[in-house]
This record gives sequence, structure tokens and C-alpha cells, in this order.
Amino acid sequence: MLNKVITIYVGNNCHLCEIGKDLIIEALKATGWKYDEVNISNNVLLREKYGLRIPVAVNPEGNEKSWPFTPSQIKQLIL
Repeated sequence: MLNKVITIYVGNNCHLCEIGKDLIIEALKATGWKYDEVNISNNVLLREKYGLRIPVAVNPEGNEKSWPFTPSQIKQLIL
């Protein structure tokens, strides 16, 4: 069974991350999908990978969408 969770990578005091998280929540309504928020601030490897691109949404297969994104682009990640 597919893990129906989108991971969103965020940082501390990140206004765009809050906007992105709200868009993801809206996109996932009535889909059965959930989201998991991961703060990259205390992880060197995640900061190197995502630091300039946050927020970043990642589906269970590892497909990514960096900011900026729309609810419809997030829905494409879960198809």
C-alpha cells in the first residue's frame, strides 16, 4: 500500500514555508493524503539539499516540487 503522506521541508521563521504549508493543506483536503512537516534548520544535510529552495514538497516516490507551487501542482504530486 502506498504511503499517502507528502513531506514538506521548511525552515525557522520562513514566511514562504507557512504559505506553502497552507497551500498543501488546501490541496490535500478530501484526498485521504496527509502531510509531514520536517524542519531543516538543525540538520546540515537537509539544509544543504533544501536550504535555498524551501518550502519543498516531496511525495512518497521522492518526486519534489520546490517553491513556488500551487495547489494543483501539489495534486499532481499525489496522482
